[in-house]
Amino acid sequence: MKIYTRTGDQGTTGLFGGERVAKSHPRIEAYGTVDETNSVLGVVLAALEGAPEAGQAAAVLGRVQHELFVLGADLATAVEAKPFVPRIEAGMIEALERDIDRFEGGVPPLKHFILPGGHPAAAQLHLARTVCRRAERLTVEAALHEAFNEHALIYLNRLSDLLFVLARWVNHRLGTPEVAWIPEKQAPQN
Repeated sequence: MKIYTRTGDQGTTGLFGGERVAKSHPRIEAYGTVDETNSVLGVVLAALEGAPEAGQAAAVLGRVQHELFVLGADLATAVEAKPFVPRIEAGMIEALERDIDRFEGGVPPLKHFILPGGHPAAAQLHLARTVCRRAERLTVEAALHEAFNEHALIYLNRLSDLLFVLARWVNHRLGTPEVAWIPEKQAPQN
């Protein structure tokens, strides 16, 4: 089987269940951005290689990557569609919440907003967080037009929180200081 099918050459793609829609369809925008989030997590995992002290984060991110494939399939399939696809479930959201609580317990409390950055893996986690937030916004937009699994949106919301906490945890665990955003310490305007 070849990687190219030529079926999308006119700007359409198929949803699970067979319906063809424009590649700019809100549903496609949503799950395409979920795929983008997953790709950034791949970069994070590559940046964490050789950092055994961050192994707990890598294990969670590996699980999340698999769950993002489930989420993509979920978003690509109408709720009432006949073909069975795995769906995001409440237990996956609960697991994210347990992860947030566990990793948040390993970092100092926030006293200020922090600037994205630090260790390369932490900086990429901040990027993944912002891409995940975009996926969430696009899913909200798509849900204005058709029904979605109610857990999908909640999953994205919790995942972005986890990615923020993991960025902080990775910086803390790898000894990279966070930069606080303190308005009175901003650089002078030229």
